[in-house]
Amino acid sequence: MEKKPNSNIQLPPGFRFHPTDEELIIHYLRNKATASSLLAAIIADVDLYKCNPWELPWKALFGEEEWYFFTPRDRKYPKGVRPNRMAASGY
Repeated sequence: MEKKPNSNIQLPPGFRFHPTDEELIIHYLRNKATASSLLAAIIADVDLYKCNPWELPWKALFGEEEWYFFTPRDRKYPKGVRPNRMAASGY
């Protein structure tokens, strides 16, 4: 698999993405939850439960050693509260 280039992201030279937890919640997660526009498409929408860990670098929109993803929550049982932690090929 070859990683797709980040040519569609317009960022200033020297840009680094190292947000704090507060910045992630206020500037990205809140805007995502309210369907507001994001500052830049840096965080990809990926269903982590359908991917294997070794596939994640190719699904990331930005970053080389650290990636951020929006993913829907999945439950182990339809009516339960326990989260699903299974990836495509196992746990």
